[in-house]
Amino acid sequence: QVQVVDSGGGLVQAGGSLRLSCVASGHTFSPYAMDWFRQAPGKEREFVASITWRGGMTSYANFVKGRFTISRDKAKNTVYLQMNSLKPEDTGTYYCAEQLSAVLGHFGSWGQGTQVTVSS
Repeated sequence: QVQVVDSGGGLVQAGGSLRLSCVASGHTFSPYAMDWFRQAPGKEREFVASITWRGGMTSYANFVKGRFTISRDKAKNTVYLQMNSLKPEDTGTYYCAEQLSAVLGHFGSWGQGTQVTVSS
């Protein structure tokens, strides 16, 4: 069974940086992509970024373009989300998920979430 464990959240001041990590284990095949989502209190979960596992193609939500960078280390089965120039509105729980195919919404395992709090 695939396990996804995300970590790296914390409390940071506005303008600061954090790097989130996501380790996936137990794969019998490579996922199509790995994605990051986030959920703020009282709001719906929203897409943040994704990276295809084989080709490393990236995609970002408009509100993080130029500030966040997603990357992967295939040897370590790890995906990273480097978050710079953080804003208070970036506060929320960040989740990593394995995307099983290019079909919209086709996800497998999710991480437990890691809390990011940005103070003003």
